[in-house]
Amino acid sequence: MPTVTTTEARNPEVRTVSGAVRGRAEDGLTVFRGIPFAAPPVGEARFQAPRPAEAWDGVRDAYAFGPPPPQDAGGLGGGVAPEVPPGDDWLTVNVWTPDPDPAARRPVMVWIYGGAYKLGHTGSPGYDAHRIARDGDVVVVTLNYRVGIEGFTRIEGAPANRGLLDQVAALEWVRDNITAFGGDPGQVTVFGESAGAGSVAALLAMESASGLFCRAIAQSVPGTYFSEALARDIATAIAAEAGLRPTAADLSTIDPHRLTSAGAALGAKMLQYVDRWGRAAPTQTPFSPVVDGEVLPVTPWAALKAGAARDVELVVGHNRDEFRLFLAMSRQLGRITEEQERGALRMFAPGAAGQSDAASQSGEDRYRAAFPDASPGELYERVQTDWLFAMPSLHLAEAQVAGGGRAHVYELTWPAPAISGAMGVCHGLDIPLLFGTFGADLGLLLFAGEVTAEAEALSARFRRSWTAFARTGDPGWPAYDTEARLVQVLDAEPQVRAYPEESRRLWEGYEFAALPLLD
Repeated sequence: MPTVTTTEARNPEVRTVSGAVRGRAEDGLTVFRGIPFAAPPVGEARFQAPRPAEAWDGVRDAYAFGPPPPQDAGGLGGGVAPEVPPGDDWLTVNVWTPDPDPAARRPVMVWIYGGAYKLGHTGSPGYDAHRIARDGDVVVVTLNYRVGIEGFTRIEGAPANRGLLDQVAALEWVRDNITAFGGDPGQVTVFGESAGAGSVAALLAMESASGLFCRAIAQSVPGTYFSEALARDIATAIAAEAGLRPTAADLSTIDPHRLTSAGAALGAKMLQYVDRWGRAAPTQTPFSPVVDGEVLPVTPWAALKAGAARDVELVVGHNRDEFRLFLAMSRQLGRITEEQERGALRMFAPGAAGQSDAASQSGEDRYRAAFPDASPGELYERVQTDWLFAMPSLHLAEAQVAGGGRAHVYELTWPAPAISGAMGVCHGLDIPLLFGTFGADLGLLLFAGEVTAEAEALSARFRRSWTAFARTGDPGWPAYDTEARLVQVLDAEPQVRAYPEESRRLWEGYEFAALPLLD
């Protein structure tokens, strides 16, 4: 059993199963950064399942975040804390604890970052967990996992979903070590946003993750999981960008940080493959968890509906205007044409993609009827918000209930103040609100220094609800059911009300299947 071996006023030491680590006292907490939970996945370990971390002698200073996993430098990636060193030790965890006392047994919250399965790292300042741990009196763990080609491309000679396997290995580290940091391994909540929420949903469906957590929070679950055929076809195209075959042996000949350019190059031209890859192509994201039948046996919705996670308590929700962020990033806000609107409705409306022309027309007509006063830009945004995040999130809750489990649903409806509110309640707004990191990464974009008392109050409510759920299983509002359909609306004046009918009815009965390779 790992224990605290010595306690200095400012630099407490904790012994883990691999060796002793020394943290720092910061703002009423003790923080440990960059602790390896697995060996560096390089050399013979590259593209393989994570392997145990090597033990070390003496005391390891846990002062700096571990290096980010290889990823494209552009896009949505957050900044890097200045003390992050270079290196291959990508698979590390960080711990914020009120007190590294093994007797404390506080609830544990394990954060999984998003970034379209191609970006992200725990050294991003927007994921500083001080306020969550301090305000909620909980232990917070954040983890790095492999993204992009290293973590998710389906290649020959390598297991599928290596990024998910990294997450399982980190949760096993929590199980084996967190007591020494003042946490309770029997009271672990996983929480994540966007690709992090998609990872949380996948973990709920994975036998290898069973028993490693008892609660889960999924913020803006993306509906994109790849079928085996689609994933292998995309892998072939990625490898071709590097002039290689889609095998671990071939791809291992290129440095991991250089190989990321092949994924970025393909992402920039995925629309050319729309006839083969269908709805996956417009996302410009060639990475997603793969329903391979082994690591991830079925989609999360199918697994939960069958009762796979009925013993795990769940909070799931989304933001009202999720797709607005991507419109802003592509400089399309206010510029959507009727032709673009029509194309989006025919591609994404339920019953559309891969169906007959009559079915596509039906999906388009139903959206227009449900939102009769919407402009082309509003419909373009609405259908993609619904398809990509809102309905996958709602349906995950409904699948959990159908499988005999318990779920609580929320919707964030408070708009970001920056740019005169033009960003609306866009994707990612919940991150600075939850972490209270208004001046970092997305927080800097969405708040631009306008941190009002109203914003701080909503931020505090996020943390209060999330940490209460981690402690008791009750976030402070009623559980969701298919009769009243009550959800928590998070706004300046939060309220509980029925989930909005328009989109829900349009998607009623829709099955979120693994995205196929089209003929």
